[in-house]
Amino acid sequence: MRIAIIGSGIAGLTCAHLLSRKHEVTVFEAEQWVGGHTHTLDVVWKGQRHAIDTGFIVFNDWTYPNFIRLLDQLKVPSQPTEMSFSVHDPMTGLEYNGHDLNTLFAQRSNLVSPGFWGMIRDILRFNRQALADLDNQRIDASTTLGDYLQANRYGQRFIDHYIVPMGSAIWSMSRADMLHFPLEFFVRFCRNHGLLSVNQRPQWRVIKGGSRSYVAPLCRPFAERIRLNCKVYRVSRDEGGVTLVSAAGTERFDNVVFACHSDQALALLESPSNQERAILSAIDYASNDVVLHTDTRLLPRRQRAWASWNYRLGGPERAPAALTY
Repeated sequence: MRIAIIGSGIAGLTCAHLLSRKHEVTVFEAEQWVGGHTHTLDVVWKGQRHAIDTGFIVFNDWTYPNFIRLLDQLKVPSQPTEMSFSVHDPMTGLEYNGHDLNTLFAQRSNLVSPGFWGMIRDILRFNRQALADLDNQRIDASTTLGDYLQANRYGQRFIDHYIVPMGSAIWSMSRADMLHFPLEFFVRFCRNHGLLSVNQRPQWRVIKGGSRSYVAPLCRPFAERIRLNCKVYRVSRDEGGVTLVSAAGTERFDNVVFACHSDQALALLESPSNQERAILSAIDYASNDVVLHTDTRLLPRRQRAWASWNYRLGGPERAPAALTY
């Protein structure tokens, strides 16, 4: 069959890699590079060259089994890393990094801070209570994170300096919106990624040479069938197959794979069904500004508090998440 694949992120490239074994695939990519969220930039800093990932960065041995299997098949090496998290509040001067005890108390005055110890107690309580409530089906589908925190009388320090910034960093949303996040999904995600355990956590890894290192080996079987700067404008279907209109013109295919965002797929589909319209329009998207920088003033003041993810508090509650990886 002739199959069109719209999008060259990990979904599109994996589909193309597998389908190209038996079919003729053509990959359409609107941008000028392959990889989608896999986007590595070369930076020279103090005489050394670094491959910096600005999209997809890390994976772990709990939730990425198929991706790990794919890397093994492609013989793409990876190496261990960490996923520590820090919070810095310029207004109060509070800062900590949850990686270990030394970094947790990077700001030594927190050792004698009742409020800080109260936050730690709430962290341990939430880890136990949220998992128990999930396992015993005590979390209603309509319950939000904010509802749960209020109903169970969690402290404001825990809310403002831990759970809300962590969620805001993960889902790239404002702290105000994070309080309206579905609790059940939040707890399931945190459990799957080892975020509700002090000692049972997955091993995080990065791809050597930057995440782009897997793209060329993955594309090798169909590299000549990738069209860059080739935006797709419309896809229509009939009993005989698919008509695809792109920057390259109008073409016929037997099938099409939408390996793009759901809102993009809906915009491309001519005459979507009611079910397609309902499903593809159900996911919200938010724009994010990403700046590649070397400004350490945006990090915590103490280097012991520097982490993989560094959340900087301040500004309106509805301001976008502000963090430095």
